[in-house]
Amino acid sequence: MTVYAVALINIADHARYEPYMTGFFEIWKKYDGEILAVGDEPKVIEGPWPFYRTVILSFPNEDAFSTWYQSPDYQELVKHRHSASITSLALLEHFVLPDNLSSK
Repeated sequence: MTVYAVALINIADHARYEPYMTGFFEIWKKYDGEILAVGDEPKVIEGPWPFYRTVILSFPNEDAFSTWYQSPDYQELVKHRHSASITSLALLEHFVLPDNLSSK
């Protein structure tokens, strides 16, 4: 089942964060995921949104997410993000509307 990783990021030190951004895509392209959305200072519709950057990633399943996230090359890279930002990261499963609520 498709899963979505949602990252809410506050970057405290852009200079220290830069190596993460520089290396991210080289590592990312090795894995089976899709970048769905990235927004710095998104347009907030309701409630407080105390985050600078929001990222939504998609993976075919939780194993694919774990393969990427736990890979040695990503774990080495993510140290830069950890040292330069505060991040909340959550994994969500794709929602399937129950048949009795479907319009089809």
